[in-house]
Amino acid sequence: MEDMTAEEFEKLVIDELDLLPDDMVEGLENVVFVTEDRPEDGTLDTLGLYDGVALTERGEYGFGELPDRIVLYRESLLAFCENLDELKHEIHVTLVHEIAHFYGIDDRELHALGWG
Repeated sequence: MEDMTAEEFEKLVIDELDLLPDDMVEGLENVVFVTEDRPEDGTLDTLGLYDGVALTERGEYGFGELPDRIVLYRESLLAFCENLDELKHEIHVTLVHEIAHFYGIDDRELHALGWG
């Protein structure tokens, strides 16, 4: 599954984001979704990243704050998946996982819920 362009991958991410339940995405404020080829350390072990401050940890937060970012790594996800259906599933799982971090749900809780 390693021959998908960045544009094709981004479209898949947008399509999967559109399929998420409204109650999951309606509370996302000041969050951008981006795709990148790989994490900064170059590893293929990381599928996604929430880069921000979880709602449960925010104190003063308001006007002028840079948006939090949810990043999905194209090369990592492509290397992890064997076919298009598996890729769509992993994009979905990764989106849910990273959105959960925005809401303050940690990896331990996600694992207990079956999303870890």
